[in-house]
This record gives sequence, C-alpha cells and structure tokens, in this order.
Amino acid sequence: DTACKNRPLDLVFIVDSSRSVRPEEFEKVKIFLSEMIDTLDVGERTTRVAVMNYASTVKVEFPLRTYFDKASMKEAVSHIEPLSAGTMTGLAIQTAMDEVFTEEMGTRPATFNIPKVVIVVTDGRPQDQVQDVAASARTAGIEIYAVGVDRADMQSLRIMASEPLDEHVFYVETYGVIEKLTSRFRETFCAVNVCALGTHGCQQVCVSNGASYLCDCYEGYTLNPDKRTCSAVDLCAPGRHECDQICVSNNRSYVCDCYEGYTLNPDKKTCSATDMCTPGRHDCAQVCLSNDGSYSCGCYEGYTLNPDRKTCSAADMCVPGRHDCEQVCVRDDLSYTCDCHQGYTLNPDRKTCSRAITSSLVTTEESCKCEAIVALQDSVTSRLEALSTK
Repeated sequence: DTACKNRPLDLVFIVDSSRSVRPEEFEKVKIFLSEMIDTLDVGERTTRVAVMNYASTVKVEFPLRTYFDKASMKEAVSHIEPLSAGTMTGLAIQTAMDEVFTEEMGTRPATFNIPKVVIVVTDGRPQDQVQDVAASARTAGIEIYAVGVDRADMQSLRIMASEPLDEHVFYVETYGVIEKLTSRFRETFCAVNVCALGTHGCQQVCVSNGASYLCDCYEGYTLNPDKRTCSAVDLCAPGRHECDQICVSNNRSYVCDCYEGYTLNPDKKTCSATDMCTPGRHDCAQVCLSNDGSYSCGCYEGYTLNPDRKTCSAADMCVPGRHDCEQVCVRDDLSYTCDCHQGYTLNPDRKTCSRAITSSLVTTEESCKCEAIVALQDSVTSRLEALSTK
C-alpha cells in the first residue's frame, strides 16, 4: 500500500500548459498527476485534491469539493487540455487563493488544522509579478512547492516557494522523468513527523497527531496552560497518593512513611502500631508503659519519676502518709521498719506499740522504803481529812 495514511491535506495542483509545453510533454504531466493521486489517501475526511490549469488564463479543472475517490479524479485529469499561450503563474496562485481555497469550494475550516498545500509545475519564467502574490499566499498559511522542468527559471521557483527552499523547490531535466518526483512528494507528505523534526516546542513529550501534534509531560508533571511547558506536581497533595499516614515526595514519585510508634507494612502504603516498649525502642530507666503506638515511663515501687519523665529516684517511705507505723518509722533503703518511743514496746504486728511492763525484781530494802512512803502518805491523808471536818 503506497497511499499516504497519516497526513490529510487540502492539496491543489497548479499546472503550466503554456505554449512551451508540447502536447506529449503535457501528457507526461497528467501521468505525474495521476501517480501522485495514487500515493495519496484521498477522501472527504482525508486528503482532498483540486487541479488548476494555467497559461495566459487560469482554469479550475475541478475544486476540492468535487471528487473524493481516486478513480474519478484520475478520469478528470485524463480529459484536461492545454491552454497554450503565456505563463501567468502569479495569476494562477491568486486564483487559487480567491476561488479554490474557500470553504464554499471545499477547503476545510481553519479550526480543522488541515494543511493547505500548492504544487506549481512549470517549465518557464512567470510573465507576471509572482513574488508578492506568493508572499501573500504563504502569509495566508498556504505551503507552496515549486517544480521546475527543463527551461524553468530557478530564481522564480525560489521566489514563489515556501521555506526551507531545499525542501520546497524541485527540478527535473525533462517532462519524461517528472514521475520520479512522485516518491519525493510521498516522502514529504507521508513521512512527516512533526515530533521528530524537533520544531514542535514541547518542553517534555511530543505526541504525533497526524499532521499535527500535542504536548504532554512526564509522570509527576502537569501540562501548563500554554499547552507546551510542564510543571512538577506535588504527588503528596491530598487525593494524589495512597499513603496511610505520611507521604514523602521523591523527585517525580513519592514514598510512604508512618508516624512515630508505627511501622510501614509490606504493601509500602499502610501502617501498623508498634510496641514501643520492646527492648531498645524506649529510653525509660525502669518501667515502660505502652500507649497506642507511643509510650510513657514509670518507676518501681519506692521510686518516683524525675522531671525528665524518664529516670527515677528512690522515694522516702517514712514521709507522713507513706507508712503505717504507729509511733516511729525507720527508713531502710527502699523500704522501712516501725519502732516505738521509750517506755513502749513494738507489738507482734510490727506496726503498733504498747506501754512497757515494770520489772518485779526489786530488793527488800527498796520494798520497805516503798511501804514506809505509802504509810506516810496514808497518815498525811487521814490528818488532812480530820482537819477538814473540824
């Protein structure tokens, strides 16, 4: 299949049939036109073709809206007759702008972005002012290819053709070899890849779209309003990631992480609470108390937590309210023992005290002294009572 499949065109052939082109040479031109039509993907929605014939006058053989199949086009081409006389190339290009490249004649609207292309085939020098007309056509968005044969004026070809000239100006020695240009035009119209040419202006990615293109961006970037440049996106913005707890931007991607006291699960997205009181995971001096992914420190009995909330100090167990001794508390390292005041003894419960019992082992002399003292006390008491009755 030699048809051009990937670049729809609105294509107009402008063929010189002046007196210098002999009848047999003009037949070669018509063969060239037929072979060109064969290479194109002709159709109403693909490439549309029009043919114009010119000399001193201009004739639109058929406009873009007339034929949408190759057979009909080639049949129409076979019936074209030369006009003879002059070479009014400028007039032919002006007529193409005025009467062919119009929506009424089958040109598609500008919003379709279908390239408008002219191929001028001539063997002589234009007899009118072609330079200004060609410039106006190019300004209007018409791409002009100039094909010179035999005696064609190369300077005139260069004046009318689009830039770059080495891609839009062709020359062959005779009409007998003009069909060789068919393959050149097929390469030009079918192999064009705007993205490959490097003239697309896309900052990151160019996506070919037939004869046109679209710009795109790498993953992690978004296309700016100018439709050409890209800006990095924050993949950690809400709704753009799948992390359970923490999203960490990582160049054009991201990684997930977890809050303190949680560990990342094998799926690299969700988190599970960890036991922060396992050895080596906390800095408590004595007791670690796990608390939903976190922890707090505590102390053994007899110790109190210091202001740093990590270390512990021994507590004074004998301060009021911390012991159950009835009389005396005696601190003993991390604990305490109870004792009693003088004249009391500690009960078996090791907490309360009882008054001490006086010893019965006294001498006879001490006993007599005691009895005498008692007798004297009784005598004095009796005399005082007698005196009180008087």
